[in-house]
Amino acid sequence: MKIQASAFTDDFNDPLNTIEEDEEAHEEDLWFLPGPLEEELDDLPPGPRAEPPDTAVVHDWAKAEGVHAARLARVAGRLGALDDRLARSPKGWRHRLALIEAADLSWFAGDRVSSDRLALWVSMRLSGAQDDPHALARVGWAVRRLTGGPGPKVDLAAFLDRRDPENIEDSAERFEDRAGGWLDVMAAAAELHPITRACMGFHLWNLAGLGRHGGQMEAAVTASRIAASDGSGAIFAPLAMGGAANHSGGLRVSGLPPERMARWLDGMNSAILTAMRHLDDIEAWAARAEAITATLSGKTPPALRQVLTEWPLVSAPMAEAMTGTSRAAVQRNLTWLENKGLVREVTGQGRFRMWRAAI
Repeated sequence: MKIQASAFTDDFNDPLNTIEEDEEAHEEDLWFLPGPLEEELDDLPPGPRAEPPDTAVVHDWAKAEGVHAARLARVAGRLGALDDRLARSPKGWRHRLALIEAADLSWFAGDRVSSDRLALWVSMRLSGAQDDPHALARVGWAVRRLTGGPGPKVDLAAFLDRRDPENIEDSAERFEDRAGGWLDVMAAAAELHPITRACMGFHLWNLAGLGRHGGQMEAAVTASRIAASDGSGAIFAPLAMGGAANHSGGLRVSGLPPERMARWLDGMNSAILTAMRHLDDIEAWAARAEAITATLSGKTPPALRQVLTEWPLVSAPMAEAMTGTSRAAVQRNLTWLENKGLVREVTGQGRFRMWRAAI
């Protein structure tokens, strides 16, 4: 018997086709099920993207550190030299540098507290009618933090003298939360150089919501302590001693991390060189003053020399309180030192006069 070709081409007689038709009819009955995914139109708006973690910014600063590695090494070397010198110097020299740095930082922060007003406030809590008590308090806090005490890594809230009030509302943003976010980012950058971490922390300060109470001053002081955290002589790294160029340069908040890092390193380099030159001058003055006053008797001359090396500006009441001698003895010795060219009266008035070492 001859097999006809129609036996393979007739759909009705093909058993496989019959099974497929039954399955299609069964699927049409399941009208309540969604269709295949490829048949649905993708016309929905895109959902929110997951934000990168706060610590992702560390990568940008690590790249900036690599770009300026050579410049960073030079600045770190100069900071190490300053640290070594202060470790072998009288403790009063660190205090003197802290007063100068705090006064310069006050101009950067907009408080504009002069060195003489700062000296009177820190030593004797004296202020004039024209002085802003809040500004003096901020600069006085800077002097205390630049002269010693635990750093910001130990307890940031204690370092800043800031705590959440006990009656804070539940909906209010807490300081400990803002500080915790900033500390988390700083901890994630532990492998970076302290100078890089200081720069990063300074520029992230306002973004973390910490710049609400004298934020610029607090950010700069905190960064200066972080930059010198590996040292033993220098308690802080100078940032503002370079003068007006530093205020508009290293501490200016603008640009990408590599740009900010470059300005930061240039500003710190200038400030460190200024600090080293100032130490050279005060060391030479101290040796000259000791040689000239060697013939004088009593405890007032050496005590007065120490006060003049620790404080950029000194008044007669300040010297009286710090040396423990009489006002007459202090004024007599200051007049003698002025005649010998060792001190210079800077106010040019008969009352409330101030003297400084003639360096």
